Amino acid sequence: MIKEAGVLFGTIGAYFAAIMPGLKHRRMHSPTIYYAHRGLHDNKTDAPENTMRAFARACEAGYGIEMDLQLTKDFKVVVFHDFTLKRVCSADGHVSDYTYQELRQFSIYGTDQRIPLFEDVLKLVDGRVPLIIEMKYRDFNNRICVEADKLLQDYKGEYCIESFHPWALIWYRKHRPEICRGQLAMNFQRQEGNYGPERMIVRHLLTNFLTRPDFIAYDLRDKEAVSKNICRHVFGCPSVAWTVRSKMQLEKCRPYYDSFIFEGFMP
Repeated sequence: MIKEAGVLFGTIGAYFAAIMPGLKHRRMHSPTIYYAHRGLHDNKTDAPENTMRAFARACEAGYGIEMDLQLTKDFKVVVFHDFTLKRVCSADGHVSDYTYQELRQFSIYGTDQRIPLFEDVLKLVDGRVPLIIEMKYRDFNNRICVEADKLLQDYKGEYCIESFHPWALIWYRKHRPEICRGQLAMNFQRQEGNYGPERMIVRHLLTNFLTRPDFIAYDLRDKEAVSKNICRHVFGCPSVAWTVRSKMQLEKCRPYYDSFIFEGFMP
């Protein structure tokens, strides 16, 4: 009986050690708690997601901005969510299949907006609102972090980074430990039917001992996720909800999160 109890407590201790986030609490510096998902966008208007017009609208309204970064074939950092062009641009292939100049031919949702360079977005925002920057990873290549960091080193505005891929957080922990970093997660099994072991590990935040995130960005549909709530209540790690799509959703998830990424309404 004593042996079994020892194994149980040892397992619990190992679990808590694995999910322990960073304890230095590098917070998102701004008191802003609302971040416009891919800019203050509407894909049925002339200001669709992750476009200069959507980012300008967010700045004018005073909301923080969440955006997604990935690399082109010629290693330019662009702001775009999907790895493929099909949904947004009605085109074939991946973003990484094209140079930046080749990508300029594609319209976003049939508007006059094009896939923007990250450096142009930084010039537009110019520190007016805080940024949550998601590093999009398809493999273990850190070049997206390297190239984005080159552009951010001279940026004077407030920003933090986040990623589903722990490798991005590990890179930032090693090379830019002063930058606030967040682990993105969700219940991949319930929401996507993905039962891969790597997804299970990220869902339960079991790489936190390697990445030491400063915040956890979790799917609002999984607001009662055990590891996320332990990080928040036991270790004092802030949690960010994504993506809130109505005032009703906002009120229901407010007790479980500290900041909110929203779209489709004005908080």
